[in-house]
Amino acid sequence: MVSSLPLFLLMLLSAASFGGGVRLGNGGYEDWRLGTATYVKEFQSHPLNDGGGACGYGDLDIFRYGSYCGGCGEFRCVNHGCHELRCVNHIQWCLRGSPTVVVTATDFCPANMGLADEVAGGWCNFPREHLELSEAAFLRVAKAKADIVPVQFRRVSCDRAGGMRFTITGSAHFLQVLITNVAADGEVAAVKVKGSRTGWIPMGRNWGQNWQCDADLRGQPLSFEVTGGRGRTVIAYSVAPADWMFAQTFEGKQLAE
Repeated sequence: MVSSLPLFLLMLLSAASFGGGVRLGNGGYEDWRLGTATYVKEFQSHPLNDGGGACGYGDLDIFRYGSYCGGCGEFRCVNHGCHELRCVNHIQWCLRGSPTVVVTATDFCPANMGLADEVAGGWCNFPREHLELSEAAFLRVAKAKADIVPVQFRRVSCDRAGGMRFTITGSAHFLQVLITNVAADGEVAAVKVKGSRTGWIPMGRNWGQNWQCDADLRGQPLSFEVTGGRGRTVIAYSVAPADWMFAQTFEGKQLAE
């Protein structure tokens, strides 16, 4: 969650002992902040369990964000990245030793100012900093019987396997690309696309991590220029071949630390 925004984000979990996805410890570049956390049970109908969410990722398993997701009332999808968290200051519910997990925000939790902060639905109200986790993520830091627990959390670097992934959709009138598996700070601040018969075309954020431009680039190999949240820019040339089709996903270069 962002301190100034009562938001909710689903997040991917990865612990230090897990091989995929994210890095703990020295990857942190923020001080610990205080917040609270709850979780969504696996059998409940919810974007955390059903895939999708406000960041536009769709099926989280396809994009390797998996079932270890969570949400928080701080970040928007335009500024999500990876976050390390641990349960603190609650002997009854926190796991011994305060183990940590790392999550990637994939959704947004809107405020509900009609409900008190202590009532479910009011936890994302400003100025609270709240994370709503998947059950799998929550059980890495707290006991299942817990309702809401105090946590510490901080931004950390994202350590992704492979390159950024570009899923292309659109029509004859526009091109849209969903960018996933972003390393470094995990953020995408700007995107440009280039066909073999065009110059670089700036893309605007449609919603979440979907970027769009009003151009028909069918039949052209596509290159992408991606700028991360810290200003680093990577150019992935000819990511998609000339015979690409809508709904296909291609892998390109990765943002460096």
